[in-house]
Amino acid sequence: MVYELQKRGINTESEVRLPIRYDGIQIESGYRIDMLVADQIVVENKSVDQILPIHQAQLLTYLKLSGCSLGLLLNWKVKRIKEGIQRMLWRKE
Repeated sequence: MVYELQKRGINTESEVRLPIRYDGIQIESGYRIDMLVADQIVVENKSVDQILPIHQAQLLTYLKLSGCSLGLLLNWKVKRIKEGIQRMLWRKE
């Protein structure tokens, strides 16, 4: 998917490290965004029987830490991919 987006001229990165910033320091953590599209959209890929709340919480955490407001949770273990796409918005308050 990264290759196809890049082929179309869309800036896409995979396995993007996501540090935690706390109290003026940066903590390198184990967080990695599966895909970051156009520096604005966080994409989390899964291949599971069903999306669970923990998967949604993971995407929400990535949105908050990255400062992005749009995320896609893609479950590839479905008959039709449109059935496996969940869109999530997060707005900084």
